[in-house]
Amino acid sequence: MKSEICIAGLDSSVTVVLAHDGHVEAPNWHPDGYLIVNGDGRLFRVDLDAPSLEAIDTGFATRCNNDHGLSPDGTRLAISDHSQHGKSSVYTLPVSGGTPVEVTPRQPSWWHGWSPDGGAIVYAAARDGGPVAPYIAPLEGGEELCLATGFDHCDGPDFSADGAWVWFNGERDGSVDLWRVRPDGRDLQRMTDGDSVDWFPHPSPDGAHVVWLAYPPGTQGHPGGLDVALWLMPQDGGAGRELVRLHGGQGTINVPSWAPDGRRFAFVRYAD
Repeated sequence: MKSEICIAGLDSSVTVVLAHDGHVEAPNWHPDGYLIVNGDGRLFRVDLDAPSLEAIDTGFATRCNNDHGLSPDGTRLAISDHSQHGKSSVYTLPVSGGTPVEVTPRQPSWWHGWSPDGGAIVYAAARDGGPVAPYIAPLEGGEELCLATGFDHCDGPDFSADGAWVWFNGERDGSVDLWRVRPDGRDLQRMTDGDSVDWFPHPSPDGAHVVWLAYPPGTQGHPGGLDVALWLMPQDGGAGRELVRLHGGQGTINVPSWAPDGRRFAFVRYAD
């Protein structure tokens, strides 16, 4: 498999940053001008000025999946790894690498977003035999809160730029759409209702847009290896528009990947 790490502009322009003969996924964008991706259970730094895969030391965490991301100040990295428990748990470590510290005592948990003030994380989790749902918890300890119930499956929770909303994708009555909810679980709102199967909404850091991954109608789950599209809509809600069509899906844009200025974002597309 060939992976292309790309940057998309709001005008639908696409620039290939790095073509890799292997499988990498889920870019994050650090304000210092590099991306972070995962592959084969490891994390890598990709310098935008001289692109290559530079391994990040994650200690014992060598079974990282594609749910990882950066603290608002860029100093810490959140990872989702199942080396210790056999099920995914969320850890944090210095962005330069180091020993992971577990922050979700219950499993499975998959990180997806960090609050703008740095005090909380949101993640997808399954508890007590129930479906995967969006959760929020204080980063430095405290009880987790399930943000939405009544769904068959949820994923990809991510904060709006002002911290007032948590966006996520939710499956209900056979339809997978984008939703948002307040960080205390109030005021649940459906934000898309089209025929596509909508996953992984990511609000931009300037508060203007939300980008998401649109699968063809009838897609089950969030597989890879499909012809998909990246769509854009206003962060306050409203009609969306297609930005880019590509071959991808799983691994394309699982986690926040906006540039700090909110005018570009990173994604991965694939070819055999």
